[in-house]
Amino acid sequence: VQLAESGGGSVQAGGSLRLSCLAYGYTDNTYCLGWFRTAPGKAREGVATIEDDGIMRYADSVEGRFTISKDNAKNTLYLQMNSLKPEDTAMYYCARGPRNHCQLVPGFFDSWGQGTQVTVSS
Repeated sequence: VQLAESGGGSVQAGGSLRLSCLAYGYTDNTYCLGWFRTAPGKAREGVATIEDDGIMRYADSVEGRFTISKDNAKNTLYLQMNSLKPEDTAMYYCARGPRNHCQLVPGFFDSWGQGTQVTVSS
């Protein structure tokens, strides 16, 4: 049972990146997947979540710029990030948890990836 992120990097403000998270080893069909981020000196915060039935939630700070999606056939979660800002600079993590607590709250998630760094320069 593992989560493995990829796709981070360095971009200029206004640019785009797509993060991927391969989730394998899971056998349950009801779940919540999420993207979280930790900026230097700040607490981990929720970015976006998606339930197994496709219901999505976004943090206000990324609404309209980021899109969460999943490909069930590939067991992969994505985060398309557009119009990136310097304040989006952080380590980004994917996480998995129960669907009945599918909120932008890190404590509700019990499986985490190792993270991928996103750096946005002005």
